[in-house]
Amino acid sequence: MNIHEYQGKQLLSKYGVAVPKGHVAFTVDDAVKAAEDLGGGICVVKSQIHAGGRGAGRFEGKPDGKGGVRVSKSVDEVRENTEEMLGKVLITKQTGPAGKQVNRLYIEEGCDIARELYLGMLLDRDSSQLVIMASTEGGMEIEEVAEATPEKIIKVFIDPATGIMPFHARQLAFGLGLEGAQVKSCSKLIAALYKAFNDLDCSMVEVNPLVVTGAGDVIALDAKVNFDDNALYRHADVEEMRDESEEDPAELEAAKHELNYIKLDGKIGCMVNGAGLAMATMDIIKLYGSDPANFLDVGGGATKERVTEAFKIILGDPNVEGILVNIFGGIMRCDIIAEGVVAAAKEVNIAVPLVVRLEGTNVDQGKEILANSGLAITSADNLSDAAEKIVKAVKEAS
Repeated sequence: MNIHEYQGKQLLSKYGVAVPKGHVAFTVDDAVKAAEDLGGGICVVKSQIHAGGRGAGRFEGKPDGKGGVRVSKSVDEVRENTEEMLGKVLITKQTGPAGKQVNRLYIEEGCDIARELYLGMLLDRDSSQLVIMASTEGGMEIEEVAEATPEKIIKVFIDPATGIMPFHARQLAFGLGLEGAQVKSCSKLIAALYKAFNDLDCSMVEVNPLVVTGAGDVIALDAKVNFDDNALYRHADVEEMRDESEEDPAELEAAKHELNYIKLDGKIGCMVNGAGLAMATMDIIKLYGSDPANFLDVGGGATKERVTEAFKIILGDPNVEGILVNIFGGIMRCDIIAEGVVAAAKEVNIAVPLVVRLEGTNVDQGKEILANSGLAITSADNLSDAAEKIVKAVKEAS
């Protein structure tokens, strides 16, 4: 689960992470009052959307306009910028051409920036440890830094058995070229971030930029915080921060029915049980010359109701021109799954080519049910056969 920058800063500040003062604004009046409460001087108006690259982004219909993060020198400028940003669609490298509507802003006090750095924490699956990454190239996409100048990324791995130690923080601070009191300030911030990461069951915490002020303080000028969905039951206060307007409606609907769904850009809808099998299905569709329209895992207990909802979600995507169902009947028998597919197909009234590949327990009975259904369902013998048939059917239909 993702949250907004201002929400991330609220959480991190409770753990002692130094952040600038700021207030969220949902209206122009909110923004003006926030600016006045901050002293009426220089402040920054920040668009709050779940995407990076806001400052370099552009608003829909204004290709040469200002981005989604703007320095304002007076309350009047805050009002002007708020009117130009609130309710408008912001397009960044991460939103894609559709962009995201800005429904809230963060009005933050100005900061005397001497240096911009990068700091990020996430789980390293290769070592089963938390890795803290730092770089002197703050304000840039870390992927770009990794590609162009990987030597500028410092990595420190934290053994979960010991947790973070003072030398870890000093190693990062010295690697960033900090000196004197800056090292102490940075070390305190890193220790606080680590505690927040663990206590809140985060999957990632990224501060970009982490800045050194003119006074030598090290503070988080940005905060991107993601959480492990499986641990949200332990954090009711965090779950309340969820902004469903920032999430894909189809993915939200899928979650209600215990379906794992992610929309993609292709034309062949996929319904599969098991994440690994779903990935293999998408790969083989690509191999046979087309593109998957989604990732959809119905799970091990694929009931008729769940399969029906899965069909509805897949067909809700106007780009879908064909559907490939790829089910391995291990926990669930193939005949039960076939009955569910037939019942769901009749209820939803599928008007695009449908190919079904079944394998596992009672596979012959399952195929017989599909053949006797009276529906335009094409059975496949194996995964390659299924991919070849659905790609061919879609091409012939278009």
